[in-house]
Amino acid sequence: MTDTPPIRVLLVDDHAVVRRGLLGFLELLDDITVVGEADNGRSAVEVARSVRPDVVLMDLLMPEIDGIAATATIKAEMPDVEVVALTSFVEEARVTAALEAGASGFILKDAEADDVANAIRAAHRGEVHLDPAVAGLLARRVRERASAAPGQEPLTSREREVLGLLAHGLSNKAIADRLAITERTARTHVSNILGKLGLASRTQAALYAVEHHLAPGGAEG
Repeated sequence: MTDTPPIRVLLVDDHAVVRRGLLGFLELLDDITVVGEADNGRSAVEVARSVRPDVVLMDLLMPEIDGIAATATIKAEMPDVEVVALTSFVEEARVTAALEAGASGFILKDAEADDVANAIRAAHRGEVHLDPAVAGLLARRVRERASAAPGQEPLTSREREVLGLLAHGLSNKAIADRLAITERTARTHVSNILGKLGLASRTQAALYAVEHHLAPGGAEG
């Protein structure tokens, strides 16, 4: 048995049947507990302020305030709260907007229950979890962006190190620990990488690293 407290999750979806289904499954898991529910973006922000979850499972298409705007507000006010976007279909503009708003994962509503749980766990660890369809879409977009901008400013050797660690899903703190630098410095490196490569999120940077073979080996060691 472990003394690690369960991951505290807020469920946000405007369809009660979806929330009931997710709740029914997540209640069976020892390492995840649902601490709140919301049926629109405005309520999601209010409940998040109240219960301070570790992870929000956020539907994107909702009344009042959509999931993208709610995600941006939650991440601005509570940066330690991770958001996993939940959607019925893959649409590039919506995916990109959600990632830019701060979502750290993307899962489709028809995903297997275990995949939803794994996405929650990955987000809680500060890692990225993408549905394969979303990952494929973003990889294509990164390839197109890279080929269209061959004259981009090169990365420094340190930035290439950071990018490689990003590709393995490491958080800023984990990158800082690995490279013996401050977390603030790691955050600056990540920001510089995104700016130089013209990317919108850590997820896109990770995909760029994989596409350009800048993530050799594993994150351990």
